[in-house]
Amino acid sequence: MFFRRYAGRRFYTGKYFGTDGFRGEAGVTITAEHAYKVGRVLGWYFGLRDGRKCRAVIGKDTRLSSYMLEYALACGLTSSGGDAYIMHVTTTPSVSYVTRCEGFDCGIMVSASHNPFYDNGIKLLNAQGEKMDDNVISVVESYLDGDFTPFGGEDVPFARGRDIGRTVDFVAGRNRYIGHLISLATCSYKGLRVGLDGANGSAFNIARSVFDALGAKTYCIGVDPDGTNVNDNVGSTHIEALKNLVVENSLDIGFAFDGDADRCIAVDGNGNVISGDEEMYISANYLKSRGELAHSKIVCTVLSNGGLVKSLSSRGIDCEICAVGDKCVCDTMTKTGAVLGGERSGHVVFSKYETTGDGLVTAIMIMEAMVENGGFDGLLKGYKSFPQVALSVPVVDKVKAMDGVLSLSERLTHDLDVRIIVRPSGTERVVRVMAEGESEESCALACKILSSKIEANCLIK
Repeated sequence: MFFRRYAGRRFYTGKYFGTDGFRGEAGVTITAEHAYKVGRVLGWYFGLRDGRKCRAVIGKDTRLSSYMLEYALACGLTSSGGDAYIMHVTTTPSVSYVTRCEGFDCGIMVSASHNPFYDNGIKLLNAQGEKMDDNVISVVESYLDGDFTPFGGEDVPFARGRDIGRTVDFVAGRNRYIGHLISLATCSYKGLRVGLDGANGSAFNIARSVFDALGAKTYCIGVDPDGTNVNDNVGSTHIEALKNLVVENSLDIGFAFDGDADRCIAVDGNGNVISGDEEMYISANYLKSRGELAHSKIVCTVLSNGGLVKSLSSRGIDCEICAVGDKCVCDTMTKTGAVLGGERSGHVVFSKYETTGDGLVTAIMIMEAMVENGGFDGLLKGYKSFPQVALSVPVVDKVKAMDGVLSLSERLTHDLDVRIIVRPSGTERVVRVMAEGESEESCALACKILSSKIEANCLIK
């Protein structure tokens, strides 16, 4: 295969915060009390600790529990003297953008991304709009566990009098972000028929606003959130809905987002799914044609198809391989100077415009390449993927589920001549299994054997 060995640092994961924030079932794993305490300690850490006022911006997705967590976070922040700027329903990338551009101390997004509605989460961003620094996450975790006592056993102090914080309606921040997206386009999309799947999530209104403003004729699904239908048979993890929309209406292209719109999966006019790998292939060639692909290099993860690496190599573009997770992607991009990186899931980062993945920016970049090319046909010329099979095995105990699995995967790699990745999810109670090789049958067999082993481990008491 065409993957080089990668060397990446391990990112902080603890009792509460995993690879993509604090996530779990709302009211059970993640509660209003947790959110209040997160707000309390952040308000102190970025403000009261230094005798000043913390400024934090909060966004949320459309889940029923997002209101509960949003208000609890604001309560915690203001009680510690911080000002909480409320963006209401908006995307994770918009919170990142506004945090960075408006000089906030931190950004907070209430979302469980692609998870079902009954889950929710808290994502923390630093002043640059990037995933929060490990040392701050460590402080937050210690406070949640009651182990953080910088005042000789006393709690974080409450602000008093004029020092008490306030909440600020900040829908203007969301509007500024929409303007930013519109400004990225270099041409009109008039005459193009575009399908948009908002996943009944954060992008349900923003995506249509942007593409309408750019002149496209939009056809939308997943734009009727009711608090319980986010990602429900729509969005980037349920792509069939968008495929049907595109084919039935003879559209030029379609884009599906996830719950907080940091991912995008596309569908071409023939109903073919365009994954994050294909999106990176298109974007890398587009940026290189414009002289904007620094070092002729991109970053992708070990889960990207080996065909992406080989296909780009034939066009003089190198792929730097990193561990799974957008934080790993961004870290590797910074280290290597790459301006494009991402994951097969559709989480793609264009560092010229954002410091995190943004599904809407990805959609705009694909549209730009499409307009310049005179249509979608030909954008994937030269791209060939290897057979790849992936599945997720539900588990209760991730550690127990992995017993003996890695050694088994090594044997299967040798016996079946496939590349295998097995890893516990950082966001869900599943173990993800992926096999790639010259034979799809060998890939399917490897995944079947490994999933059976994982399931058997879960039955052992």
